[in-house]
Amino acid sequence: MGKIKEDLDFQIGFFEGVLRRRPDYVDVLIVLGEVYTKKGLYQKGLKVDKKLSRLRPDNPIVHYNLACSFSLLGDLSKSFRAIERAISLGYEDIAFMCKDPDLSNLRQDERFEGLVQKAKRRKHPQDVSDVSTR
Repeated sequence: MGKIKEDLDFQIGFFEGVLRRRPDYVDVLIVLGEVYTKKGLYQKGLKVDKKLSRLRPDNPIVHYNLACSFSLLGDLSKSFRAIERAISLGYEDIAFMCKDPDLSNLRQDERFEGLVQKAKRRKHPQDVSDVSTR
């Protein structure tokens, strides 16, 4: 476990250094957000995801990651809004959404099933089955 922690610390230091020189470097922001989350630095990850949502407002993955950050911090309302935005922008990986550990507390909320159905209708409007996600 110590080696992994050191590696994450190294990555954080490296990517934060790059961002000091190029604060809007999207690819680095994406990776740094992931590293912050792996390290459990959810507040820092949220800050990165909010910035990415301003830099890439039409990117469904960016909004999905923002939903994950809000979920990890327990802000379910904002998480639902962000994931709804991701779906409306074309996010389609329903199977992953239904097992992503970052969204586990969303799956306990009754609104989640409706969200899954909405995503299925967008992906396959002709055949929406009523498959439970729980």
